Formats: sequence, C-alpha cells, structure tokens
Amino acid sequence: MGKPNFLFVMFDQMAALSLPVYGHPLVRMPNLEKLSRRGALFENAYCNAPLCSPARFALMTGRYPSAIGAYDNATELPSDQPTWAHRLRALGYRTCLSGKMDFTGADQLHGYEERLTTDLSPSDFGWVPDWDRPDAVLSWSHSMASVAEAGPCDYTLNMEYDEDACYKAIQWLHRRGGEADARPFALTVSFMHPHDPYQAPRQFWDWYEGAEIEAPQDDGNPVDARDVFGRRMYRLYDRGEIPVDAQQVLRARRAYYGMLSYCDSLLGRLLDRLELLGLSEDTVVVVTSDHGDMLGERGLWYKMVCFERAIRVPLVFAGPGIPAGKRVSDPVSHLDLLPSFTAIARAETAGDGRSLLPLLQGERDAAREVVGQYMGEGYDHPLIMLRRENWKFIHSEADGSFLYDLAADPLERTNTADSEQGRALRDEVRRRWDLAGLRAAVLASQRRRRLIHAALTQGRVAPWDFERRENAAGSYWRNYGDNRPDPDRALRLPRARP
Repeated sequence: MGKPNFLFVMFDQMAALSLPVYGHPLVRMPNLEKLSRRGALFENAYCNAPLCSPARFALMTGRYPSAIGAYDNATELPSDQPTWAHRLRALGYRTCLSGKMDFTGADQLHGYEERLTTDLSPSDFGWVPDWDRPDAVLSWSHSMASVAEAGPCDYTLNMEYDEDACYKAIQWLHRRGGEADARPFALTVSFMHPHDPYQAPRQFWDWYEGAEIEAPQDDGNPVDARDVFGRRMYRLYDRGEIPVDAQQVLRARRAYYGMLSYCDSLLGRLLDRLELLGLSEDTVVVVTSDHGDMLGERGLWYKMVCFERAIRVPLVFAGPGIPAGKRVSDPVSHLDLLPSFTAIARAETAGDGRSLLPLLQGERDAAREVVGQYMGEGYDHPLIMLRRENWKFIHSEADGSFLYDLAADPLERTNTADSEQGRALRDEVRRRWDLAGLRAAVLASQRRRRLIHAALTQGRVAPWDFERRENAAGSYWRNYGDNRPDPDRALRLPRARP
C-alpha cells in the first residue's frame, strides 16, 4: 500500500467534556462515536492555547505559540514557519483547505496547494488586544449577548459558512477522482460550529426537546469571590451589562448540544462521501477542535482560560494502521499532530511535539507533558500551563501560581501551588521561559500591529482576505476544439460505461 490519504476535520470551540465519546450522557453524535470505535480516541488531548488563532498556528506548525509569535487572534503566522501542509506537500501530497484556519496576513495558504473558501474572521490586524489598556472594552470583544439570545435558528452566517465548506470539500473529492493527479491527498475541512453565538439549527435543537439539560456543575461564586481568572473574564465580556438568568444558561447549553449534533452531521457527510468514493480504506481521518468552551461552568463562557473545559479538546484518529477501539490516556497536545502526520507519511520532522504513533502502538510514556500558553485579551502578562500525569500547573507573574490534582479535584478548585511541588514547577517555568522578555515582545507586537491597522484602514483599503477564483471553463461543458473529456462522465457515480 502507498502513502495513505488524510482527512483532517476540525471544529471550533468543541469541548471534549461535552461529547458522548468522553462520557457526556445526553449529547447525540453517532458519527463521531462510530469513528472512535473503528479508531483511537485520546482521552486527555489539549490545545496549546485557549484561543482560535494561536491554537491553530501551534497545531499547524508543531511549535509553541510563544516561539512563533502566535500571541492572539490578530497575529500573523510567519510565512517562513513550515506547517504540516508544507511538509506533506513536500512528501508528495496534494494539500487542500476548505473552511476556516484564521490565517492573518498576506499569506493565506501556508502550504496548502488549494483553498476552497475564505475565512470568517478578519485576515488583518483588526482584532489586536491592548495590554497597554488591559481594562479597556474593545469594540470586537465578546459579550454575554450570545448567551442571552441563545436558541433555535433556521439560518445563520455560521450555518451558511459551514454548509459551503462541507459542500466544497465534497465537490473537491469528487472532482479529484476525475483528474489525472494520482498523488495522495491531505484535505482539511474546518468548521465554525459549535462556536458561539449559541444558535442551534432548528432540526438539532428539536433533538433535545424534553431532555433534562443539566445546569453547570459549578456555576461560579459571586463575582467578588471568584478566583483571578473568573474576575478577569467578568471584566472582559460580562461586566453585568447583559444579565443572564438560569433559564438562559440552560437554553445556551441546549443550543450548544444541538450545534454539536449538527457538527456530527457534517462529519457524517464527509465520512459517507469517503465510503461512496472508495476512499475509506486508504484514508486516515483525524477529528479535533481548536479549543473548548466553558459553557457556564464557574460562571465562565467561551475560552481564554486554562481550565479543562476550555483547553481540553477531542482527538480521534481512524484509518489504515490505526488500532480500532483504542483509548489512550496519556496527556497529548496539538503539537503532536505534525510529527504524527509525517510519521504516518513515513518521514521524520522536528518540532516541539512528539509523534503519537508509539502511543497508538501501546507504548506508555510517563515523561510526556502538555504545554499551554495564553497571551491574548483579558490579561496583561503571559500565562503558562503544564500538564503532567494527573497534575496541572498554571502560572503568570501577575496572577500567581495554581496547581491542581485533576484526578482528585476535576473541578480545579483546590490550589496546592504553595506545596514543594508547586514551588518547583514555578521555578521550572521561570527557567524555561523568559516571562518578562515575552511580555515585552507581546506589547511591542501589539503596538506595531495597531499602528499598521490604523494606517491600512485609511484611504484605499487592500484586504488580505482569501478570494477563490472559480474555474468554470474547466469544470463545465465547453467547446474549444481540443477534445476535452466529458465533464459529466468524469464525475458520474456509478461510472458511465464507454
């Protein structure tokens, strides 16, 4: 057998702890459950930053966000940073992206040979945080409107975008089959759901009619009694401006569950198409999310904290060479995807992560650690997270240190950072990262990008957004006298007889 294909399916803001494959008793996702049974599920997988762009850039490059300047959602991914799309392309793969990847800047491909859609988020520096004014309310920041307005919806921008991304990916798979290009493919399909606003397609909202939607296990103390992260998030997107009652919290959670089921239907369409095209046996399917969602736990929403609901993500591998029904408990992260993909493609690469293949083959690795970082809005100092075995350590020079035993304290309420272990971890973080230098670099980057954005939005604006050009002449019937193949016969299934 030659090199396998890759189908990499990514969702946005999908919390592992809300999924049935991770034990949620109510949410319905039959396609993901079926995929996990025929493949491997990583029980303790993490993103490397609880924010979209930094998480995605770390995932694509296999490097810590701080190492590549991936500070926030208006950070440019440098074009000289190799991604796994570059590496697979160099190994002979045809690389394609359908959907969002939050590429900011003039390079909108980063190793993808083809791209089928633009992004939903800005491709410019419009969303730069301001650590010079950490308490300022910026026009683009989150609010509690997503929770207050939660419910069923018949049509939304996010639905339109995800339907388009799914359709174009399926169309690409079909048209690839009618072309002479025999290279294996690495297709990324990246969806916006279940990212807020919490608006569930009505069909999937109705799936949960009469269901007993559980309230948050830990819905937060009064604001003045919350921990430092709770107070920061209150100032960032709440501030008491849009009051939310217990019923609205339950509606938001029901909508999120409906959005998860909608995500599962999108995944099902892609898997069904692989089967129809005879590609299932030759394709490694990987499913994950860029980060999670607090969904009202601790009184918090969205992401931007290092608690489990925000930073722990689903991760499923299935396909040739992947053992069926396997569950891996070792902590892993998105940094491990690049070396895993290249290993599956029979090559080796360097990076900050480690291949997952040994874990899939049954090896245990007690030395594995997960590193998380946050340098975005809501804070004014870098935040570092370490996960080792059952322990999670969080530190910033502004807010102090936090150490949790996740086995004994899954809600992360008992801080033991004053222990000998906690002090040793704090010293280690300070040795491994120049936190003062990193803060200075973040501030300098923010100031440059704010200046550039202010300048580039004066006068004539030249957007960086990706715009796809359709090749109508090469896709439909035309008569140029060059004996081109019949476009319908090249695509038709089952194949037309000669």
